[in-house]
Order: sequence, then C-alpha cells, then structure tokens
Amino acid sequence: MPLKGMPADSLPREKLLQRGPAALSDAELLALLLRTGTQGKNVLQLAQELVDDFGGIAGLLHSGAEALKHVKGLGPAKRAELMAVVELARRALAQELKQKPVFDNPESVKNYLQLHLGHKKHEVFAVVFLDSQHQLLALEEMFRGTLSQTSVYPREVALRALHHHAAAVILAHNHPSGNTTPSNADQSLTQTLKGALQLLDVRVLDHIIVTANGCRSMAEMGLV
Repeated sequence: MPLKGMPADSLPREKLLQRGPAALSDAELLALLLRTGTQGKNVLQLAQELVDDFGGIAGLLHSGAEALKHVKGLGPAKRAELMAVVELARRALAQELKQKPVFDNPESVKNYLQLHLGHKKHEVFAVVFLDSQHQLLALEEMFRGTLSQTSVYPREVALRALHHHAAAVILAHNHPSGNTTPSNADQSLTQTLKGALQLLDVRVLDHIIVTANGCRSMAEMGLV
C-alpha cells in the first residue's frame, strides 16, 4: 500500500509525534531516516526489507559504508545519514561515560563496546582506559586476530595505560561467532594482563566479551 493510502495515525512521522518514538518499530524508525522508497516499493517496504536482509537494525547500522553501497535504493545521502546515526550514538555514550563513573551504568559500557566492536568480522582486542574516578579517558583497539597470550602484548597495554595516566582499565574483545562464553584463552589472558598492570597500580575492572547480539561481563561471572 502506498503511504498516502494509509491512515494518518499509522504513518511513521505522525505516529512518532502522537505516541512517541518507542511506539515505532525498527522499520518505521528507519523509514523516517530514509524518507523515500524506490520504484515500486514505498519507504516502509524498503525499510523492512533492509532490516530483514541485515538481520536487524543493529546489523544494518553496523554494516559499514562498503556494504551499504551495494543496496539498491541507498544513495550517498542515505548512507551518510545511517552512518551519522551510529556515530551520534557512539559519541553520546562516550560523553556519558566521561561524565559519570562506569559503575553508575554498566549497561552503557556494554552498549558503547557493542557499537564499536559488535559487528566486526574479525577479532579485535580493545582497552577502555579510565581515570581514578572510573570515568572514560579513551577506548583503543589494540590488537587484531585470534586472542592468545602471544598475540596480545602486556607491554603495549601497559604503555598505553601510562600514556593515558589510567588508574583502571576494562578489557574487551569481540567474538564474531556470536558466542559470548569466555574461552580458556580469554581467561588466561585476563589474568596475565591483570598481573602485568597490577605492577603499575592499574586495576583491571572487567573483561567484556562482545557480539553482535549482546555482551558478557567476565567480572560478573567471577572470572576477573
């Protein structure tokens, strides 16, 4: 059905203004960003197709500029808007973590890490550097490839902690497989880094496993 044939209170913009953004589906919110459809396909149909093809709104927003280039109906302007939404979310979370201790809202830390790492196709090891108030100083992606004690160098992590004058860190890496269960190598690496950073009086607060669909805290599992 063309949008002009739909009841006014079913149109995404009118529905949002009357009932608030939470009342809209992922496809309806996406349709507001896209604004127009393609030949033979209205904007809601295009939005729903994109959500389905990319495995959800998160998959679409994290797919990157190159993947979006090949989608019919997404020109440069629409691709830029989608990438801008992700970057705005990252910056909003970063600002929140810079202003409040991470323990005030641990879910924000997980969301922040998921936005950065969740949809990467290769394993990435990252470190969140925190000040003495446990507020965000920086997030750095430090190593790529399968995690092990031989591929992640404690000396490099220690040097970056000193560079940022960090008092604490949160370790993080992604599992492209989607499995959030820490491996034996993950646990061993955590203890190695914990011991190395302890010599510098830098605490390891957590090691978070990140996937496209969620995160798991090793500290909450009693493994840190």
